[in-house]
Amino acid sequence: MPSLLRAAEPGAPLLVDDLATWLTGVLDDARAWERTDVPAVVGERVAALVDAVGSCRGRAVLVSAEVGLGVVPSTRAGRMFRDELGALNAALAAVCDEVLLLVAGLALRLK
Repeated sequence: MPSLLRAAEPGAPLLVDDLATWLTGVLDDARAWERTDVPAVVGERVAALVDAVGSCRGRAVLVSAEVGLGVVPSTRAGRMFRDELGALNAALAAVCDEVLLLVAGLALRLK
């Protein structure tokens, strides 16, 4: 995905739906589910995505789940996923021009 974001033409619309699925693939590839720590490659892939979004010349719309307002997962893997997706969402929000939270079909502008 970072290569697609970097190759975007100025102003070209891009829809990334959704970041939770992308992160799941990254965690799968890193075999993170069986480990007690998060492999460094996960952070490297996240950093590459954040960098690509920050330098994207297109108009990217990123869709992600909000994971900090719900129940704390009972499993280690569930908590790791929640924490990693929350960190990814925060890192992406920092480089985006606009951030919206949608609840019940209503948009709340966060940034």
